[in-house]
Amino acid sequence: MQDTGIVTQLLADHRTGDESASERLYQIVYDELKEMAQRQLRFRKPGETLNTTGLVHEAYLKMFDRSDGDWKDRAHFFAVTARAMRQILVDYARRTSAEKRGGKAHRTDLHASLIKDTDEPVDILDLEEALKQLQDLKPRLAQIVECRFYGGLSIEETAEVLGLSSRTVDRDWYKAKSFLYLALSSDED
Repeated sequence: MQDTGIVTQLLADHRTGDESASERLYQIVYDELKEMAQRQLRFRKPGETLNTTGLVHEAYLKMFDRSDGDWKDRAHFFAVTARAMRQILVDYARRTSAEKRGGKAHRTDLHASLIKDTDEPVDILDLEEALKQLQDLKPRLAQIVECRFYGGLSIEETAEVLGLSSRTVDRDWYKAKSFLYLALSSDED
């Protein structure tokens, strides 16, 4: 990840009302946002219409349509982007399920190699349910999953965003993965 100072400066410019800052920011972070989206959509099923570009554009619009775009710095911006992408993916999976008539609903899968030690995809709605359970029990662990799994942030970047030490994030990431592994494994049974 590059251009840390430029991104942070553009975010500050946006906060002060500079209309062109969000456009310049978009140009600078676009490739990273596409990588983030590609990680999430890499294991989608054939025929799904949400693509990388669409996910990036929807997430960006969702973030800049809000009036409270008060991002502290680059890492915080990418953490918020990860949350926006997560919400879009979950909404997409729910819409797809609702459109399906009769039988088992269509499932949208995400690759879970960061959570499970397998190459099998995980259903995004199952993951969302497990994350809600984790959020209820340990909100900080759910935030770490959001940053690491959805945002692709490193341990250090996640620590910066959440104001924690890298060691704490590493330890909590292990706990969160264990919880999700158990929650998702019990769904399979």
